[in-house]
Amino acid sequence: MNFVEKNGLKISSTLFEFVNNEAIPGTGVVSEDFWSKFSKVVHELTPINKALIKKRETVQKKIDDWHVSNKGKDFDKVQYVEFLKSINYLVQESDDFKIKTKNVDYEISSVAGPQLVVPVDNARYALNAANARWGSLYDALYGTDVIPGKKFKDYNSERANKVVDYVRNFLNEIAPLEKIDWKEISKIFIEKNSLFFLSSSEKFQLKNTDQFVGFNGDKDNPSSILIKNNNLHIEIKIDSNSIVGKKDKAFISDIIVESALSTIIDNEDSVAAVDAQDKVHCYRNWLGLMKGDLKAHMEKNGKKFVRKLNPDREYISKDGKKITLHGRSLLLNRNVGHLMTNPSIILEDGSEIPEGILDGFISSLCALHDFKSKQNSRAGSVYIVKPKMHGPEEVSFTNTLFEKVETVLGMEKYSIKVGIMDEERRTTVNLKECIRQVKDRIVFINTGFLDRTGDEMHTSFEAGPMIFKGEMKKSIWLNSYEDWNVDIGLSCGFSGKAQIGKGMWAMPDQMSNMMDQKISHPNSGANCAWVPSPTAATLHSLHYHKVNVFDVQNKLKSRTKTKVENILEIPKADRPNWSIEDISRELENNAQGILGYVVRWIDQGVGCSKVPDINNVGLMEDRATLRISSQHISNWLYHGICKKDHVLEVMKKMARIVDEQNKNDPNYKKMSDDFDNSLAFSAACDLVFKGRSQPSGYTEPLLHKKRLEMKKAL
Repeated sequence: MNFVEKNGLKISSTLFEFVNNEAIPGTGVVSEDFWSKFSKVVHELTPINKALIKKRETVQKKIDDWHVSNKGKDFDKVQYVEFLKSINYLVQESDDFKIKTKNVDYEISSVAGPQLVVPVDNARYALNAANARWGSLYDALYGTDVIPGKKFKDYNSERANKVVDYVRNFLNEIAPLEKIDWKEISKIFIEKNSLFFLSSSEKFQLKNTDQFVGFNGDKDNPSSILIKNNNLHIEIKIDSNSIVGKKDKAFISDIIVESALSTIIDNEDSVAAVDAQDKVHCYRNWLGLMKGDLKAHMEKNGKKFVRKLNPDREYISKDGKKITLHGRSLLLNRNVGHLMTNPSIILEDGSEIPEGILDGFISSLCALHDFKSKQNSRAGSVYIVKPKMHGPEEVSFTNTLFEKVETVLGMEKYSIKVGIMDEERRTTVNLKECIRQVKDRIVFINTGFLDRTGDEMHTSFEAGPMIFKGEMKKSIWLNSYEDWNVDIGLSCGFSGKAQIGKGMWAMPDQMSNMMDQKISHPNSGANCAWVPSPTAATLHSLHYHKVNVFDVQNKLKSRTKTKVENILEIPKADRPNWSIEDISRELENNAQGILGYVVRWIDQGVGCSKVPDINNVGLMEDRATLRISSQHISNWLYHGICKKDHVLEVMKKMARIVDEQNKNDPNYKKMSDDFDNSLAFSAACDLVFKGRSQPSGYTEPLLHKKRLEMKKAL
């Protein structure tokens, strides 16, 4: 790697040139000033960053020692809570307060809907996600298992009729007509600025006429109708010449629904960025999104085309005025946390730059381009989601970092907004005080089952063997944690100001199950929840039409808040009496997920994969799923539930299965051909056999080490 020496920094030439030649031009930032001020801040904040990481280790050692000293005794929850207070793990809550964040886009503050998460290193995926603000409901239903029966690539009239019937029932529910059913209409038209539906020569209207917002085309024969429900838009397309429309009584050809209101462009868990080359690739895609010029050259069915960001959508209001609606999802950037460093910049003492500090500066610098065009944030804000923070002190450090970034880049104070990933135990139990640290810039809190469970297991590693992973979702601590997040958010004034989010649906091929289960998220008071694809966003949006989240939140404000003691209920098995068959099956399930993910991460630099589980169900895997699976096996090894030889046997067995599952990938390297020399297999084994010693149970240190070895060998 070539370096440029500047202001006491050794900067990778790849990164240096990107910042100077691509990111800075057009922002008003002066290159020399930037590097000078940047260096000063980095050298000022790095020791604080290191001290915070050291504190994690110190706190964890105290918790480990407490469990060891109380081994064999009945668990005393009161004593445990007092102990956590004594080491300042559980901090004293101060007075009630309300967040004061200003200049927040309405997609975050006042509308509830799906939120996509997409890796930033794949331009095509990023563009698809940004363009997933609007999606065809007909296509989403036709191509998934929400409509039972065989899915056809080409048009099938029987299946299409089922789709139309499903949509008409949906419209009857969320936008009912007076006296008649949506299935009975034969014409849609506008007369005297009002929307009418014709059935048997009679005219009817919507029961709630205010739902009609606008249209396109002629009033007598409109090409589309725009209606609104729960502040979400639905466009009814009318085309008598289309394959669907010409067979429809009212010539309705499609229903376009507002889908992914917001998208997290992920720089963290779903990417494999280990050096300057990788980081610049990620930053360049983010820059393209912020400038609005990102493109992806593609080929489909023998045809080449270029994918780019969609324009805004235009309609005519009922009184003849122009309506412009956002054509793209509001984009947030998930930076990395405080733990990792990156070799792209070397500091004066020879150490690597904390990656979270680097991300904060460069992602904000790139976002300055949007301050002029306001194609993304109309409110003039940069949205950064911050993961894996441990408690109020670390959140305060993030606030300090963002203040420094704003000063260096000449941004107004609080231009950078923050989203807190509530995925570490010390953050959960101190969530109110974490929010207090960023009360002027917070726009988002989100529960993450997988990372949160991984931290739960690592924090209480010494307490005993953990229950089966499948039992975690029914455990006291988890359900209390999910409710607590909503309750704290509402008590701090999030409703109508900021997002309260819920986690990912990890099975992209099981949309029918998603439609049955994920309505629980808006019903829980969450005004956004994660989905893995544009299609899933379109389908999940229907839940927010059926549930008025803000009404739910108003009702929840008066419920009794769960006790923090319930969140601290440790999910360990007091008397494990499991059969060898059950143990083996759990190990195999964990091992398959680990290996299927790690092999692509190490060998191909793919940070997010759809990995078949033990039942051959495709699951979206990222570092969060890796963390929970590796910590689970490691915990069982430590407590003697299984032996090393048994686990190694299972790892080799599942590696052969993973190899077989990837046999059609021309770039895939089989692990089973040479276990001893497979970097991917050794990485997976290290995550398990060395899992106890990994900081907070994180997978990044081992993954980065092995990926760098692989890149060096290429």
